[in-house]
Amino acid sequence: MQLPDVERLCGTIVPGAGGVQIQSMGAGLLSETYKVTRDGAAYALKVAAEHRPELGLERAWEVRVLERAGGAGLAPRLVYSDADATVVVARWVSGRPWASQDSTLAANIRSIAALLRRVHALAVPAPPRAVDPLQWIAIYSTALAKRSAPPGNPALRTAAVDRAQQIAEPPLVAGVVCHSDLHAMNLIRGAESLILLDWEYAHVADPMWDLAGWSANNDLEAGAQWTLLSDYLQTTPAQQAWRRLRQFLWLYDYVCLLWSQLYLSVLGEQGLGGEEGGKGIAERARLLDARLHLPAHYAA
Repeated sequence: MQLPDVERLCGTIVPGAGGVQIQSMGAGLLSETYKVTRDGAAYALKVAAEHRPELGLERAWEVRVLERAGGAGLAPRLVYSDADATVVVARWVSGRPWASQDSTLAANIRSIAALLRRVHALAVPAPPRAVDPLQWIAIYSTALAKRSAPPGNPALRTAAVDRAQQIAEPPLVAGVVCHSDLHAMNLIRGAESLILLDWEYAHVADPMWDLAGWSANNDLEAGAQWTLLSDYLQTTPAQQAWRRLRQFLWLYDYVCLLWSQLYLSVLGEQGLGGEEGGKGIAERARLLDARLHLPAHYAA
């Protein structure tokens, strides 16, 4: 979206009566984000990308989750959403994201476990948007195929489908609201608590999906994963729970590999594949591909 268009939009939907100051915070696969300041108050404006891949997301459901999460102090408070939730405004959260090394500190592992228990205790908006790993694999594979992008290693896909089918057995607990995009840049240490940003991928799933996501995105070693699971359950994990977390860990890495391939495909279409962000995603994709071939990394 061009800056004059953003200014006109903010003039009607951002609270206040004065002029607006706008700072682009970057564009992702699904949306563009801006920091907007008006009458001394700051807001985050998210606008759905004009040419975004179809990933089966439900914007209206996301907004209902944000209303609950914002009210519980887990997400920025929602200020505005249009009818189809393509434009969303929330209060800006001041603070800093964690550095990568912060995620391994014992006190921070306890904090994340407590935060995830609160997220997973949110009331599920009806009707629930439930997505399991097999569905994520299908969604990304379809999106890649529509762009004639390389399908990736067929052996990995076969292994992923097999694992996803095995894990589709009845979960240990009922499905809960999962954030599903847990990494350090989406976590802000605010003045009073930890706040999670970017709930676009939120859905109903086994809570192990979020524990696996935080572990995978922060490259936690097995010992830190065990501590996270123990702190989350508030007891020593049974072997079944530990094995299930490690199964989800492999599947989460594979889904992230597909996401990376899709992101790089979109950047390539826009002629941005050589940009710094593209290089970082390509490097991460190579790491994930190599890691998925290391059974010991996921052994229970």
